[in-house]
Amino acid sequence: MIKHLPEWIVKRYAKLWFKFKEKEFTKEQVEKVLGIDNATAVFLSDLRKAGWIEIKMSQEDARKTIYKLKEPTSTFIQELNELNKLK
Repeated sequence: MIKHLPEWIVKRYAKLWFKFKEKEFTKEQVEKVLGIDNATAVFLSDLRKAGWIEIKMSQEDARKTIYKLKEPTSTFIQELNELNKLK
């Protein structure tokens, strides 16, 4: 189930969405766009736990993780469908 995000996460998600849309990116690219380094792992983990980002291992380097944001409209529709099932 998709979880609602705190405002600070939504603002960062929005910056990433306008930069990458549905393209894949790395943690290093997130740090460049957002200008953060210490909290990047926590931020990406919170997005994953909330269901707003997809994560996979890099084909070229198994030590690296590749991220892809879920499209906001379809993610919101998914949340509505899940809430409808709870009735």
